[in-house]
Amino acid sequence: MVIAILALQGAFAEHQQMLHLLGVESFLVRNLNDWNQKKDALIIPGGESTAIMKIMNDEGLTAPIRDAIRAGLPVLGTCAGLIMLDGAHLGTMNIQVKRNAYGRQLGSFYAENEFKGIGSVPMTFIRAPYIESVGEGVNVLSVVDDHIVAARQSNQLVCAFHPELTTDTRVHEYFIGMINAANN
Repeated sequence: MVIAILALQGAFAEHQQMLHLLGVESFLVRNLNDWNQKKDALIIPGGESTAIMKIMNDEGLTAPIRDAIRAGLPVLGTCAGLIMLDGAHLGTMNIQVKRNAYGRQLGSFYAENEFKGIGSVPMTFIRAPYIESVGEGVNVLSVVDDHIVAARQSNQLVCAFHPELTTDTRVHEYFIGMINAANN
């Protein structure tokens, strides 16, 4: 298994470290040549969604990434990665998102909460979004303070928090399970 990690901005190195801990091969995607390598899945990390989208457009990555996700490539989007999959950006997931929902950097916080299929997981929220509403085919996986913070639609998994910033590997393990199921 090989997972591509979009490395235009944000916590991509932390995702790569988490995958390394789990014994999963990965590579960083910064341009179209990187993207064209063989991969079984994609991680879109946190960062700033407007900056990520601009760089994706500049590098010619937007359409190929959108097409691959629509064709079934498993994807994990965390924080800004969650925003990237909504209808206003890549448009691959049937969700409506509120950006910077918890305010500026000072509104960042930590929680432990239930994640369907995993149990209670640590959640680090940094200038985090949340999902305002979900449409058909979207399964809500976690809710914090009446806000949806994790969801899944087919091969797409999103988290408003940063699972890569803790030592708990279960969200990444859940994603790996999704990839294995998609490949069988």
